Amino acid sequence: MKTETTNEHRWLQKLAGKWIGEGQAQMGPGTEPEKWRIPEQVSLIGDVWVQCRAEGEMPGCGLSTTVMTLGYDPARKHFVGTFVGSMMTHMWVYEGDLEADGRTLTLRADGPAFTPEGNVVAGKSARYRDVIAFQDDNTRTLTSFMQGDNGEWMQIMQATYRRQ
Repeated sequence: MKTETTNEHRWLQKLAGKWIGEGQAQMGPGTEPEKWRIPEQVSLIGDVWVQCRAEGEMPGCGLSTTVMTLGYDPARKHFVGTFVGSMMTHMWVYEGDLEADGRTLTLRADGPAFTPEGNVVAGKSARYRDVIAFQDDNTRTLTSFMQGDNGEWMQIMQATYRRQ
């Protein structure tokens, strides 16, 4: 099976390389955001997929490993992907789109709902958004949001990645 490389695949290829991510996550109401700094290696899988692998100390989780895969499905006309982490049992399945600015990818997923304290609510799911935005070729951000019961989106994590 031969796959034609599209502009969307070339956009993903810009992620390839070694990065250092620095970010913060809100671990509960009224708490100070916890900061973290973790190296990430983004590898190409052929010309149409990328794999982002990070290993390091995560706030509230200890030593953790995360793996994100991203690609573009021309038949569905959407970016697709997955995210797993050693600190969780849920596999996140993404579908997303590149914004009109050409530098921002918004990924959508469903996952377990959490209380404000960070505990999983059994049997309840929520909508999530992960937004990857390039500031330039060597700097990008990742911002994660969860949709509350009231329909409003709240930011739960933000990180800045700098190419090494």
